[in-house]
Amino acid sequence: MAYQKVDQRFRVHPQDQDTEELPVTSLELEWDMEKELEESGFDGFEPDSSAQHHLGNSAGNTDLDFEFMQPSASPRGRFARLEEESHYMVHSRPGPKGSFSKVAKLLVAGLIIFICGLLIGYYGRKSSSKNILSNNATTSTPSESSTAEPDDGNVLQNIVQAIEGYSIKNFFRNLAPFAAESGWGSSATRVMEQWTASGLTEIRLVNYTVLLSLPDPDQNKIILTNSSQCFYPSGQQCSIPPSAPRGKKEKNDLYFYAAYSAKGSLEAEIIDVQYGTIDDLLRLQSNTNFTKKIALIKLGKAPLLYKLSLLLEVGFGGALVYIDPCDSPQKEKIDDETFWISLNPGGDPSTPGYPSIGGGFREHRTNLTSLLVQPIAASLAKALLSSTGQANGDGCFHLTNSSTVSKTIRLEVGTISEYRTIQNVIGYLKGSINPDKYIIVGSHHGNNEELWTSSTSIITEIIKAMMSQARKRRWRPNRSIVFCSWGGSIFGNIGSYEWAEEMKQVLQSNAVAYINLFKPVVGNGTLNTVVSTSLRQLATDVINTRFSLNCTSQENCSGRKINSVQVEGNSDFFINHLGVPTVQFAYQETQTSMGPGFLSEAHLVHDASKVEVLDPSFSLHETIAKLTAEMILRIANEPVLPYSVLDVALEVQEHLKDDSVVSSQMLALANALRETAQLFQSDEMRPANDPMERDPAHLRMLNDVLQSLEKNFLIQQAPSGYYRNILYHLNETSNQFSVMKEAVNHCRLQQTNQTLSAVSSMVLNSIRSAQVYLKAGLDVFESIQNTKITN
Repeated sequence: MAYQKVDQRFRVHPQDQDTEELPVTSLELEWDMEKELEESGFDGFEPDSSAQHHLGNSAGNTDLDFEFMQPSASPRGRFARLEEESHYMVHSRPGPKGSFSKVAKLLVAGLIIFICGLLIGYYGRKSSSKNILSNNATTSTPSESSTAEPDDGNVLQNIVQAIEGYSIKNFFRNLAPFAAESGWGSSATRVMEQWTASGLTEIRLVNYTVLLSLPDPDQNKIILTNSSQCFYPSGQQCSIPPSAPRGKKEKNDLYFYAAYSAKGSLEAEIIDVQYGTIDDLLRLQSNTNFTKKIALIKLGKAPLLYKLSLLLEVGFGGALVYIDPCDSPQKEKIDDETFWISLNPGGDPSTPGYPSIGGGFREHRTNLTSLLVQPIAASLAKALLSSTGQANGDGCFHLTNSSTVSKTIRLEVGTISEYRTIQNVIGYLKGSINPDKYIIVGSHHGNNEELWTSSTSIITEIIKAMMSQARKRRWRPNRSIVFCSWGGSIFGNIGSYEWAEEMKQVLQSNAVAYINLFKPVVGNGTLNTVVSTSLRQLATDVINTRFSLNCTSQENCSGRKINSVQVEGNSDFFINHLGVPTVQFAYQETQTSMGPGFLSEAHLVHDASKVEVLDPSFSLHETIAKLTAEMILRIANEPVLPYSVLDVALEVQEHLKDDSVVSSQMLALANALRETAQLFQSDEMRPANDPMERDPAHLRMLNDVLQSLEKNFLIQQAPSGYYRNILYHLNETSNQFSVMKEAVNHCRLQQTNQTLSAVSSMVLNSIRSAQVYLKAGLDVFESIQNTKITN
């Protein structure tokens, strides 16, 4: 053993020991003792202030130094181990007089040198380790470094204040060139680069191969049979001027089409059905045969998929879809405005209900309806109707058929079906306390068909502001934030559907909220907030706080709406299949010019310059970004999820008011739900918000109940285009469940109450399920409390 060898050297050959050997001996002892200290757990040793003295004064610190050498300092210390060795023996042999004194002096000198070397080595290593840790801390990512305890309120304010309109404008201008590119992967790659440059470190590019329906430039035509005149959907005549190359058409003509429409040709009479609502069809049904006719139908008032399902139900074979100029929220003329629509309710049609990943079975569904569907310009609709329009109070002319002479046309519809790869960009900011709970923030990207740069610029600015705090203060949110940029949105929210279908089992238990950024600035008049009922109070608080601090003009401080209506965008799967609470802020035109709703189903060909004309200072973009960021952080950081179960119960009661088809049983269940919600909010949620009474296990169970409440309101089946989540309604004026209102109207068309009975049963079961769900939560918490009292 090393110590025994040194001992023998001192005792057997003391007279031969010269001064140059002592440092060598001390270095051996230092190295050996360091190994022993490492084995004994001394790496965690923290020196006190005396350790900072210069080693030349170590003689004055002998108590501290020698305390290091006591066997009790380490259960497996050097001295204890030596005494335990069976071959270790202390030999006492006599020596000449005076030799013991010399040996003792040498031993003391060697011991002092050994201790000095030990201290130099140990504290040198400790200081080096601290420097390394310090350097690592400055270069590590927020997710890798140890989290501090910053004031979440200050962090929230810092993040929101850091969001600037000019910065969003710079992101917008950097992305604008990619909006006009036709490459399918370029926009996703650019989004990923922007997020990386903004500080987000964990980003993934997720690919799905999906079946898309693309425009066919040579197939879509409308031909008047009596005159043989041929028109493209834009209204341009099919005849090509001799000076123009054959086959050359306006680029916009390519984007007048309905994705996933049936393909083929149909010659039939056209019938003006106005908006195609049940009232419109009932008005015509008494004296019109709809079988295999072609409907001329306006967008608006109800989901297009629902109205097309009604056309199929009464026998139509085709539909020409247009936007009435009086309904357009845009201030410029849209007589020849190019738009296209998707007939896909959501996801890849070839893999319904499961993700489009390798090895899965694919159904080659090139069309999702048996109707021939074709969007057309308002100018062409006007020509087909032989109408000058019907004036309204604004001097606008609603298009209507004023001719008694019917027209017959041949409608030719063609699309190209191809499998292509779409890409989602998914970025993660991991939570510090509940990393398995996700707040999902979604925007989208695309190619030249859709302007996506507004929403992407806003989400990139939010990421930049959050990551700046993450770097400066080692901050992370309580719950994880997942930033998503979806591909394939215009074809039916394909990117969000495929990712959510792949992650469904995880999201069902872990998704807390979905924050939607879809077309955030389409006007400069009204701030429209679409929010789940459970999040309505939080959204109201955020808006009131933000506007009271940032009201710069009367226009920005007025015209605010908060509702729970159906919207277009990638929140669809999260609302209707997962029951996740959602919120979306968007600027629109003023209420008087917004039209009848559901006009956003038309995808328009945009020019990026229009956005800068609409919001030159990007102040509207800044407001949306600040509201969205604050909403994200409030949900991500508050210990008790800021949801209101009582608001949900009150909303249910509101939907059942003054409804002749509501049963007494339904009203009784709604009343029971309200009482249970009141108890839950007062007895469980309010105490949990008090840090002095907060129990982590109780808090976790409470939040699990809150985040899953809306799942109880998902019905199994809903009419095409209607939400399965019955807490949402079709428009702001509706004050009853939309599915029940539709069922009542459908009875008039079907002349039977079968649909109404089925829908009433689904609504009744949803209310009962929510009441039982909250009651079960109360019972669990009461049982836990009684157990604690007993113990």
